[in-house]
Amino acid sequence: MPEQPSLLVMKFGGTNMGDAAAIRHSAYLSQRSSKEGVKVVVVVSAMAGVTNQLLGIAEAAEKGDIALANDQIAGLRTRHFTAAQDLGAAPDSGVVREIRELLETLRQAVYGVYLLRELTPRSRDLIVAFGERLSAPLMALGLSSLGARAHHLTGGQAGIVTDSHFGSARPLSTAAGRIRDRLSGLLDAGLTPVIAGFMGETEKGAITTLGRGGTDFSATIVGAALHADEVWAWKDVDGVMSADPRSVMGAQNIAQLSYGEVMELAYFGAKVLHPLAVTPLQEAGIPLRVKSAADPDFAGTLVTSEAQTDGQHPVKAVTAIRGVSIINVSGAGILGVPDVVADLFAALARENITLLMVSQSSSMSNVSLVILGSDEEHTLAALTPPMGGRHLQVDVQRGVAVLAIVGAGMRGTKGVSAKLFSALANADINILMISQGSSELNISVAIEGADVEHATRTVHSAFGLDAEPVADKPGTDTR
Repeated sequence: MPEQPSLLVMKFGGTNMGDAAAIRHSAYLSQRSSKEGVKVVVVVSAMAGVTNQLLGIAEAAEKGDIALANDQIAGLRTRHFTAAQDLGAAPDSGVVREIRELLETLRQAVYGVYLLRELTPRSRDLIVAFGERLSAPLMALGLSSLGARAHHLTGGQAGIVTDSHFGSARPLSTAAGRIRDRLSGLLDAGLTPVIAGFMGETEKGAITTLGRGGTDFSATIVGAALHADEVWAWKDVDGVMSADPRSVMGAQNIAQLSYGEVMELAYFGAKVLHPLAVTPLQEAGIPLRVKSAADPDFAGTLVTSEAQTDGQHPVKAVTAIRGVSIINVSGAGILGVPDVVADLFAALARENITLLMVSQSSSMSNVSLVILGSDEEHTLAALTPPMGGRHLQVDVQRGVAVLAIVGAGMRGTKGVSAKLFSALANADINILMISQGSSELNISVAIEGADVEHATRTVHSAFGLDAEPVADKPGTDTR
């Protein structure tokens, strides 16, 4: 029998924090382990849909529509007060007072954006982090209603100190020590720490966020700092799936993945985990388990340092990123100039733009870059000025998707690329770009966005990943 863990970090996503009933169930799941003598640290997301609502509030204020912003804040007030009441909070309780004060602070921050008509990355982080700051007291309340002693903290209060890259902050090397200092005492006193995920703070105390899906990242940062036995990410699916179950009815749970495989899946569009979620766990070899809140006894997906391969299925999953663009850079100025790619990368790095795929023709006459559609404006602005005196032609192809197959079993296995390309060709799907890393963990192709659903189903079937069709397969938790 496996050894009983002594410390678990549990992350609960937005769906599992959606209302009082969901919060109560999440509290029960964490208490179930606590009753077995296991210390538990809880990391929570905002209530389902609240992060997008806060982004909408911030954007409305920037555009001058303060009435819409205030109406949305009123809706948040009603939703969180209702949840607190349903969890047993009295109207004059400390939790209700705290929620009221947080919402007033949010209103003031939004009004500042309205007055300036400017939404900076720093202001956006401050506003969007209120979702987790509001949900953490509710989880603590849910735990208290089950007889647990809980104490809630913001990410910064928990010790997650980050750099100042607002919107995609990364923890500093000093964060691990701070986390241990601030949480060890609570755990030793028999308290369950409840941490607002997705957020941290700079050394000067400014609130930062870790990027969409960052609550996973928060949980693994904390897990690594505390040397937890495992980190459990509770979702509304059975685990990491072989494809998006909303697109592929035959998608099935993957029992085990390596850190490298899950990073590839997350990077190429699988929304079940933050792309950087496993990085804090790798050095210490701490396992990550993705579990279903609806079926807590199911093992889910275990993520470890070792990859499992069976020889018959070199590909474990098919995933896709939608809404991307191909930027083609060409012109006489690029031909035969060895440093032009370095100049391109440097220009994009200054704008903090992520490249999904890169391809250069053998003649060195053009370079193709795949980026998120949301980064297109900044990318074009970065590439428009002449670089090194070279005038380049920049063209954009929109409405593209990137499809990727992932699996450690592809390493050294012949015919994987041929099977992928044949499946797409037989389905009459045109390939715009191809990329394969030297690690051989993935092969990715750019295709027309309109073809992505059909392509995903085709490739999933071609590699024998289909299970028996299951009706009403749940969607994917993105937070």
